Amino acid sequence: MQRILVTGGAGFLGSHLCERLVAAGQDVICLDNFFTSQKENVAHLLSRPNFELIRHDITSPIWLE
Repeated sequence: MQRILVTGGAGFLGSHLCERLVAAGQDVICLDNFFTSQKENVAHLLSRPNFELIRHDITSPIWLE
């Protein structure tokens, strides 16, 4: 199974992409700083075992395993 990182995943487009990927069985890491988006856009995905939400600004480095 692939692990997919979606930057801006809580925004309008990103949240829909996350929803489709999770429904397809992919492991999804949603990275968002919530400056222009809302957690409510992906709140329904938080209970899914193949979805992870991380609050982070992509202008700062992050190490993901």
